[in-house]
Amino acid sequence: MLSLPLIKVLNNTAEYMIKIDYPVYDPKIKTADNRKFIFDTLRKQWVVLTPEEWVRQNFLQYLVKVKKYPSSLIAVEKEIKLADLIKRFDIVVYDYNTQPWMIVECKEMNEPLNEKVLDQALRYNLNLKVSFLVITNGTYCYGFTGTGSNFSELDQLPEFPARR
Repeated sequence: MLSLPLIKVLNNTAEYMIKIDYPVYDPKIKTADNRKFIFDTLRKQWVVLTPEEWVRQNFLQYLVKVKKYPSSLIAVEKEIKLADLIKRFDIVVYDYNTQPWMIVECKEMNEPLNEKVLDQALRYNLNLKVSFLVITNGTYCYGFTGTGSNFSELDQLPEFPARR
């Protein structure tokens, strides 16, 4: 499913990696039933604090506070149907016309960003047909723009589109 240029991007981490300067973030964390929970300000609920959730929550803060993406147009952990399978995407950002605009696939910090991770985002995109794909493990971040299977690398995340 991956095109050769996308594979080259993943094999050349320094050249195509997007630098993310995370904002200061003081999350609400609680312990219950011997598990830690973090308050997701977008979903307005407590969720289990896993290593992947930590990355997702920090990346959401970056999108809202630094990139100024409207939180009302961001969906987190929603179901998507892929053939006969029901999957859950990490983050989808919608444009002002409520059309999917960007997919963000989050992994925990020690998980490498490889073809498998990018392939997961590309599979979600078969249904959503976004203009931007992003994969991150909190430390590394790669972005791509395009349509269908023709994507090229980004050197930074895009500005949120203005209202039309």
